[in-house]
Amino acid sequence: MKASWEKTEKNRGVLTVETDEQTVAKALDQAFKKVVKKVNVPGFRKGKVPRAIFERYYGVESLYQDALDILLPEAYEAAVKETGIEPVDRPEIDIEQLEKGKSLIFKATVTVKPEVTLGEYKGLEVPEKDFSVSAEDVDAELKKMQKQQGQLESVEDGAVQQGDRVIIDFEGFTDGKPFEGGKAEKYTLEVGSGTFIPGFEDQLIGMTPGQEKDVEVTFPEEYHAEELAGKPAVFKVKLHEIKRLNLPELDDEFAQDVSEFDTLDELKADIEKKLQEKANKEKESYVRNQLVEMAADNAEVDIPEVMVDHEVEHMLRQFEQQLAYQGLNLDLYAQFTGQDVDALKDQFKADAEKKVRANLVLEAIAKAENVEVTEEEIEQEIKQMAEQMNREPGEVRRLLEAQGALESVKEQLLVKKTIDLLVLSSKNAA
Repeated sequence: MKASWEKTEKNRGVLTVETDEQTVAKALDQAFKKVVKKVNVPGFRKGKVPRAIFERYYGVESLYQDALDILLPEAYEAAVKETGIEPVDRPEIDIEQLEKGKSLIFKATVTVKPEVTLGEYKGLEVPEKDFSVSAEDVDAELKKMQKQQGQLESVEDGAVQQGDRVIIDFEGFTDGKPFEGGKAEKYTLEVGSGTFIPGFEDQLIGMTPGQEKDVEVTFPEEYHAEELAGKPAVFKVKLHEIKRLNLPELDDEFAQDVSEFDTLDELKADIEKKLQEKANKEKESYVRNQLVEMAADNAEVDIPEVMVDHEVEHMLRQFEQQLAYQGLNLDLYAQFTGQDVDALKDQFKADAEKKVRANLVLEAIAKAENVEVTEEEIEQEIKQMAEQMNREPGEVRRLLEAQGALESVKEQLLVKKTIDLLVLSSKNAA
């Protein structure tokens, strides 16, 4: 086999491949064995037609497509390996020659991974950012715990306040007519949660059980239902019940109920410790992310659009998985938010381009610095994964191999080691 690569644009070129006549003949034989089982020729049982008779009836050309299906994947893969290119998308194939007794010649127009010209990536300095834990942070966390321990109680004599849960009937009207999806009975709503149209929840404040009221609002211009977007509406609301969160006192008894500590001061100290541990991890992530971003900004790379598109698709699949965990799908999400798949893709595009750029630059730094991942490091990573999954390391390794994910583990370790290098060489490490 002969293969040659000619660059025609920044990240595109033509791969010319020629296989020998014997390889073509072998592929035609395989194609014939596949096709002959399906054809009918008078005087012969199915699958028993001699090759010469078959070609007389159907022509050797009838075997070409099946022969190509056999030839192309292997020939293309071998040519890619021989020329050392790194395709990032499916090739555009143009067959120049395919005849019995001759070689196969084809050209593949290919988009390849771009070259990266590295800028400064050592000795970088990340701007300082405050990750200290304040008394207000501790109090906010304590109030979350207090709210979690609160008990909802019905308010028999009183009016709706911010933060109350209310049980209401409502029906919405535009131009004096009810609209689809605008009616519910015995609906529970937390006032101030921002669940409903802006202005709706605020107008419930001050209502008392049994009271009815017309709530006037205007749908947002970007509302997902086009027929309602920007239109004024009136909701007829009836309040059935008010429920209010009765919060426990923040004292030593509270601390004993929610923790292993005897006093509130001890609980606060523990909260501060945990918040600081979290803040330290956030600071570490901040420094690492900033160094990668700075190194990427300092580099020169012309990213093929197809690489960004692939990353957008990957991000969309991840988002779908997140929605599935919440019992949602993209169609329901679009109904709730007014964002369809195309809008989501547009939203993901900037982050996708940033991520692709960072990955290309980190890969280039790893090559420049001869960063490698050892088998021992892979084994240690698998061991840690096994501990988290409560499985044996050998079992996890077999699972990764079966899923074709072992290479991904290696790539992630390579990225981590490369970022470690950026951190150690940065001014922030001093």
